[in-house]
Amino acid sequence: MTTSFSVDRIFGDRAFAEIGDPVLAVPDERRDLLAVAGRHEPGGTTPVGVYGTGDLACHALVRSPYPVHAMAFHPTLPLLVIGTGRYDGGYFFEGQLLLLHLRTSRAVPLIENELGRQVLELAWLDEQTLRLVVAPPDDWKDKSAHLEGHVAVVRRPDWTTVTERSLTGNDLIGPRVPAPRPDGSAVARRTVTELGADWEPRRNVRAVEALADGRILATLDGVRLECRLPSGERAWGVPDEEGGREIVVARDEGSAWVELRRRPGMRVAVPWPVVQLSLADGSQLDAVPPSFVSLVRCADGRPALAPAGRDGVRSRFHVRRGSRVYFQRTERQPGSRRNPRRREPWVMALELQGPPTARPDEPHYAAVQRMFPFSWEPGETHIAGPGIETAEGTLVHTGTVYHGQGLQPGGSFVVRRGTTDGRPLWVFRTDRGATALDADPTTVYVGYDDGEVVALDLSDGSVRWRQYLTVGGVFVVPTALTVTATGRFLIGTDDGRILECSTV
Repeated sequence: MTTSFSVDRIFGDRAFAEIGDPVLAVPDERRDLLAVAGRHEPGGTTPVGVYGTGDLACHALVRSPYPVHAMAFHPTLPLLVIGTGRYDGGYFFEGQLLLLHLRTSRAVPLIENELGRQVLELAWLDEQTLRLVVAPPDDWKDKSAHLEGHVAVVRRPDWTTVTERSLTGNDLIGPRVPAPRPDGSAVARRTVTELGADWEPRRNVRAVEALADGRILATLDGVRLECRLPSGERAWGVPDEEGGREIVVARDEGSAWVELRRRPGMRVAVPWPVVQLSLADGSQLDAVPPSFVSLVRCADGRPALAPAGRDGVRSRFHVRRGSRVYFQRTERQPGSRRNPRRREPWVMALELQGPPTARPDEPHYAAVQRMFPFSWEPGETHIAGPGIETAEGTLVHTGTVYHGQGLQPGGSFVVRRGTTDGRPLWVFRTDRGATALDADPTTVYVGYDDGEVVALDLSDGSVRWRQYLTVGGVFVVPTALTVTATGRFLIGTDDGRILECSTV
């Protein structure tokens, strides 16, 4: 019985792969270590890796929900303190002081307050004493709050035994001093480039596809599309301000349609363009006028544009290999004429029009079919994730239960539903958000944002196996997943690598 999977090949591997674009690098010459912090991703995390300067192996990796401003190795103990934080845009300076145990890779948050404090500077004065500079808690009637900070000196007899959230507000009280916010990214880039000649800043593979001749296509943050030869060498890549997302390859594999991401402006929705690129060199051949659509590959191989709404990723219901084009739309509930505000998301569908063509099918709104409510549980609001249509004509998709306090236990799901009434045939629930999904004839493969890959039996949703994704002993997060044959699939990761995997 299949119990796990193996990583057979790695594409895009390089020095400091886990970090992406470095913004801060701090050496520990006594132990031949280098701590490197990457750039913070809006709505995401900041990676911090600790590397050996000899072999460039990653010894520890932690992800912070805040940008990183300061790091300091303990003078004698295997510890690294990491100062993080940000201004929330309206009032508070929030953040956290992390204590990373290098032998276990365990990161302990030390500040007790829920919002914490933005930590700007760190320095060990001796084995027991840590000097911090923290931003003021807020900028209420305080124009200097963005230029100054408070000096705090914290003493502990043994820092290896310091417990979670044990630094109180009293520990962080200190005199106000000028506190510049220097940009260490230039020095960090120079440091990692000198140590790792093959380093390049790659982040978040968003889609990956295999061609019949062994080439591999991928979209990434900052890359419209790239092509790798069967040897693994990159044949070409097309830079892009934001990067590509979905890929639909033409039948003759001479070109591919690619959906490009564009960030919204302040309170202004921005459509995502769809372009056709040559697979010989990545040059643009054609384009669809920008509109609020999502690019999908249908069951017959044709590209199609699914209505996507104006709420970015939250309003997109992306279903691959559909016999029709599925999307999500908020509709008035049946029988609610007297209360037009009572609306809920529904699964909608568009029948494919005519034979496949080289250009993407555009939505014909007159042919829209209302299928069933997106949420099957009364009282729950579901947010859509990626999905596929099976050979039997059912839908398998991920999603989360909307809750004002964030993802709750059991609030992430994978569901298989009939397309007549949307009734679940089975539901698999977890506590982590799904990032990618695909299936072969017997198994559904799901990637999660904590690095786990779970294989579910397509017939009943039972777990066949589950395994955390690692490269070189370090956890990575799957951000894209595409089945290439039964028991074989490609996984794109948050650090820009592409993994060729098979079940074992």
